[in-house]
Amino acid sequence: MIRTLVESAFQTGYLSVESEGLLHQVLTTKCYQSEDLPAIASLYNAVRSGQIKREASASNVLMEFTLPDK
Repeated sequence: MIRTLVESAFQTGYLSVESEGLLHQVLTTKCYQSEDLPAIASLYNAVRSGQIKREASASNVLMEFTLPDK
C-alpha cells in the first residue's frame, strides 16, 4: 500500500490528506516492510524540496516520526 500511495503522489504531484493519514497510520502501527522505507524517504524528500505539494497545510512537516526498528 505504501508504494502505491507514493507512486500516486509522484504521478499527481500532490499528497492528499487521506494518503498522508494512511501513511502515518501504517508507519505508527508498524505495518510496513523494509522495502517500503526507500519509497517513504523519496516521498519525504520530494515534499521537502517542493516537488510534491501537500494538500494538508496545518504543518510544514510531512510527517513527524522516527522509524522504529522492526
